[in-house]
Amino acid sequence: MHILMLSSTFPYPPTRGGTQVRTFNLLKHLSQRHAITLVTQRDRDVTEVEIAGLQDCVDHLVVFERPPDAGTASGIVKKIQRLSEFWQQGTPPSVLNRYSVEMQAWIDNYVQEQKCDVITCEHSVNEIYVRSHFQKSLRTVVNIHSSVYGSCLNQLASGVSENRLRDQINLPLLRRYEQKYGSKFSALVVTTEEDKSQLQKFHPHKEITVIPNGVDLVTFPNRTTDPGGYKLVFIGAMDNLANIDAVCFFTNQVLPEIQKYYPQTTFDIVGSRPAPEVLALKQPGVNVTGRVPSMVDYLHQSTVCVVPMRTGFGIKNKTLEAMAAGVPVVASDRGLEGLAVDTPLRALRANEPADYVTAISQLFDQPQLRSKLSDNARQLVETEFTWDIAGKRYEQVCLELDGQK
Repeated sequence: MHILMLSSTFPYPPTRGGTQVRTFNLLKHLSQRHAITLVTQRDRDVTEVEIAGLQDCVDHLVVFERPPDAGTASGIVKKIQRLSEFWQQGTPPSVLNRYSVEMQAWIDNYVQEQKCDVITCEHSVNEIYVRSHFQKSLRTVVNIHSSVYGSCLNQLASGVSENRLRDQINLPLLRRYEQKYGSKFSALVVTTEEDKSQLQKFHPHKEITVIPNGVDLVTFPNRTTDPGGYKLVFIGAMDNLANIDAVCFFTNQVLPEIQKYYPQTTFDIVGSRPAPEVLALKQPGVNVTGRVPSMVDYLHQSTVCVVPMRTGFGIKNKTLEAMAAGVPVVASDRGLEGLAVDTPLRALRANEPADYVTAISQLFDQPQLRSKLSDNARQLVETEFTWDIAGKRYEQVCLELDGQK
């Protein structure tokens, strides 16, 4: 089968964020048995070495330059103009800002020449390249990493919106957008049951498949020893709004309370492109690393991994990766979304500062509890959340074109 995969995010190396990790690992699995043509865009920081590395993973790689981001233009006039375009065209600025006319022409020609059996959009932002009539001649799949309407709704409800007025205005427009673009696709793929329930309200008769994220167990091996101590860690791309909110909340409201009881406690914030708000976290014990050669080394050296997410939909790669590495996890309901961790106990839940203090104190003081969470969590990942499992499920969605199971 010939599969055309669309990804406006360059998915290599698969360590820069959730979108890259999911896209790369699914294409890696599909490429074992199918011919893959990947059409993507490069930012200025993508190197020729990285392009060559990605080329080795697919049959045909087509790379376009990412258009200048018009969405960064400031000023009230520009903001009103972008909102007006959203209202009239029905497509969010975050999608339009990445749109490439040259990439669209290439895709149109490729489909017209009947060179593929399936098109997959890796993240809903790529839906703009799929014409409504495509599904008449081939199978069209959109891999929705998270519902844009659901994410906006959650940010408003949790109070972590960057611009509350803007998001209140955008919310009904995002609802309309998500309802509209889904109709172009033969099948919709989501990461959690929560997202499926959300999208089924918009598309009650559509084929919607839940395919959770996974972990590369070679990249994230189970650690062999428990280092003990009082080291906390958070991992994730540090220019992401949800991650920024999480570490700022934890550093300002939770860490000082823990350090009252355990003064030697440290907190490593590990991830690329730290935003100014993250770099400004100068509290004692806080270490903002920026991009590191190996996330797993920091995980293995930590006593506890915290995932204090207050917004953001979908299963969190950072949670699965910590579980795979054998590091006990303390996380919010958002950080544990889509994971059965309460029976048997695989992680400790915490949503309020006092909850985090209690849970982390228990893990600092009880090596047996750390060992229990470590073993149970690793077993969960091995049996339910590997990229091999996710890849097989994704392949099934694509193979529906031929009626195969």
